[in-house]
Amino acid sequence: MSVVDIREAITQAHHEEWARVVAALTKRFGDLDIAEEATAEAFATAVERWPADGVPPNPGAWLTTTANRKAIDRIRRESKRDGKQKEAQMVYDHEPPEPLGAIDDERLRLIFTCCHPALAMETRMALTLRMVGGLTMPEIARAFLVQEATMGQRITRAKAKIKAARIPYRVPSAEDLPARVSGVLAVLFLVFNEGYLATGPDTDPVRHDLTAEAIRLTRLIRALMPEDGEVAGLLALMLLTEARRPARVSASGELVTLDEQDRGSWDAALIAEGHRLVRERLAAGVAPGRYQVLAAINAVHTSARDIRDTDWSQIVALYDQLVRLDPSPIIALNRAIAVAELDGPEVALATVDQLEDKLAGYHAYHATRADLLRRLGRSQESRAAYDKAIELAGNTAETAYLTRRRDQLG
Repeated sequence: MSVVDIREAITQAHHEEWARVVAALTKRFGDLDIAEEATAEAFATAVERWPADGVPPNPGAWLTTTANRKAIDRIRRESKRDGKQKEAQMVYDHEPPEPLGAIDDERLRLIFTCCHPALAMETRMALTLRMVGGLTMPEIARAFLVQEATMGQRITRAKAKIKAARIPYRVPSAEDLPARVSGVLAVLFLVFNEGYLATGPDTDPVRHDLTAEAIRLTRLIRALMPEDGEVAGLLALMLLTEARRPARVSASGELVTLDEQDRGSWDAALIAEGHRLVRERLAAGVAPGRYQVLAAINAVHTSARDIRDTDWSQIVALYDQLVRLDPSPIIALNRAIAVAELDGPEVALATVDQLEDKLAGYHAYHATRADLLRRLGRSQESRAAYDKAIELAGNTAETAYLTRRRDQLG
């Protein structure tokens, strides 16, 4: 096996095993810092040793064993330094296991720990992206539009708070679940979005490992809370979005926008499941939440056989409903894109321009302006907007698409 093949094997192992190893160590040692650092050290050891020794038959077991040893070594060092005598309790786990929740999944327990209400919402999201999703600090910082150092401080403080407050590592009880699940859904949505269009320039433009894990965990939560409309809505939204993934990036590595995608390559089974969930929520007769409305918007998109068949008036009406639930500037931007199809680019541009103060650092804002200006024949302004979007975009597929569109301007 070549060094390149081994590096790919380590990368694949990171995608598949990071959260599992962190969760296993958190369960055993009860400390997120120890779990994360020991896992990181295990992967660093793999980078050093696998090229010389070869990839082990069971990479996941090798990483878990190595991470456990790293954690024990750290505990021993700390025990000697501060005089504490807890090593035997940590190293030899003879205590009976705690009762399991409705779903026995260590990563799900890790998510609920990271999403505890004692933490601020953005901190919960960032911590889960790091601990469960295995995203790097730059990727998480880009997801929140903040500096890397700021995000690092948030995560450090969050882990310290979990430790100081003795936040338990478990799935909440049935009576606590409804209040706790909204934060978990927000996290899973972020993990899914990072996978569907990765923000990092050095990663695959579409990370199926992250989208698959977000869907898997959302299915688990749906099994735990089958009557929760927002859980069903988020699952439907993910499925309808994931269904379009095969058409999302061209063979040359360029982003393919919705209007240019080969709809015949969409996953029909995922679309059918997503549509069924949307219909079930409509039939429930309960006022929908944010994820249910987003799922309904995607259901309209995936119902059209051709972009020209899209019911834009229905999509704008759904966005009007969504704005009342979530008056964020990004939702307003997405609504404007739909308005451009219904009322024309000039009307949409007037709305988009009002969002500049809030979205000046967001590449999609400039990409949207560039497209609207292009459609209005304002090529010079469009080129400047494309330049800004390219400067801010981190995804290689999106950068390639924006560059091509800019270069097509007269």
